[in-house]
Amino acid sequence: MTRESVAVETDRYLDEAHRFSAHNYKPLPVVLDRGEGAWVWDVEGRKYLDMLAAYSAVNQGHRHPRILEATRAQLDRLTLTSRAFHNDQMGPFLRRLCEVTGFEKALPMNTGAEAVETAIKMVRKWGYEVKGVPQDKAEIIVCTNNFHGRTTTIVGFSSEDQYRDGFGPFTPGFKLVPYGDAKAFEDAITPHTVGFLVEPIQGEGGVIVPIDGYLGCTRETCREHGVAFMADEIQTGLGRTGRMFCCDWEDVRPDVLIVGKALGGGVYPVSAALADAEFMDVFHPGDHGSTFGGNPLGAAVGLASLDVIVEERLVERSAELGAWFMDELRAIPSPHVHEVRGKGLMIGVEIKAESGPARPFCEALQARGILAKETHHQVIRFAPPLVIAKEDLAWALGEVREVLTS
Repeated sequence: MTRESVAVETDRYLDEAHRFSAHNYKPLPVVLDRGEGAWVWDVEGRKYLDMLAAYSAVNQGHRHPRILEATRAQLDRLTLTSRAFHNDQMGPFLRRLCEVTGFEKALPMNTGAEAVETAIKMVRKWGYEVKGVPQDKAEIIVCTNNFHGRTTTIVGFSSEDQYRDGFGPFTPGFKLVPYGDAKAFEDAITPHTVGFLVEPIQGEGGVIVPIDGYLGCTRETCREHGVAFMADEIQTGLGRTGRMFCCDWEDVRPDVLIVGKALGGGVYPVSAALADAEFMDVFHPGDHGSTFGGNPLGAAVGLASLDVIVEERLVERSAELGAWFMDELRAIPSPHVHEVRGKGLMIGVEIKAESGPARPFCEALQARGILAKETHHQVIRFAPPLVIAKEDLAWALGEVREVLTS
């Protein structure tokens, strides 16, 4: 097949997606058909270094052999039972998840948004049954610039106009405070406040890192006022920031931990809300559920995904490579960069407004064999698989330097 005919094939895929898909995304114009570790290939055979890792859902790398082996083995046995029956995979998976996170119980779901919804329902019910808040008066405090998913409840408490536009009316019971402002959070608490939902680093919001001490301070405020501290670690968790969970940077143990993305190892959607019995035991049969949540295939994948992170020391790898890569990025003498920020291998490079949006920089990187994506218009997000080799990251650094200094 000639190069020209392959290029025509690329155009066909792009045309099909444009014609038959809702236009709710604006991806880079690349059509991928293969992946291995930190690398992916397009339908024309071009090789790219994946510097996004499916928004941290591929921390273990593309097609990790151990995760694929567990998946194939379970595919040959049993894939779905629903929660009407028990299966032999969910228990071992949840036990391992609780061991890794340090919580007593877990409620398995599929997507991150479902896990957030689960946490919201749990904390509200806890507020009524344990804290004694009057029925239907519970409030959950959230932060400006947040991103917790795309359901109507979740977008209803977003501060981003586009996420909300055309989707109301919205669910009441949420109060917005400035992200990173511990005093504003404490001032917003009322006797009806049951929870504080927060991202330890705001990923979709532009890789926004709060000041040191913010998580610890708000955690202590929650403890003083009987408010549940709810950490959304869907994107920041499971090694991404150089700790197993980003809250670990300040030795913060939330009341409710929300996980997803990398829990499915880039193979299958797996998520969960975790808490101790005080919170989790408010659920009774019929209160909440999911046909696919805790299914044997997802549980087998989740267990293998956790084992890879722990046994291959991907947390430590993220801390070491992330610190080095961020230092190197900050040393680039670029006229376009306002700031480089992040933790571990969750890094944002903010482009100055006068240099235009981040999108053209991402397109220039694509042309050089690097796939990264802009967020919040001005930020290039770098979040490669945690298995990435240092020499590959060093190669990428040279290409990034060329793009940022040209």
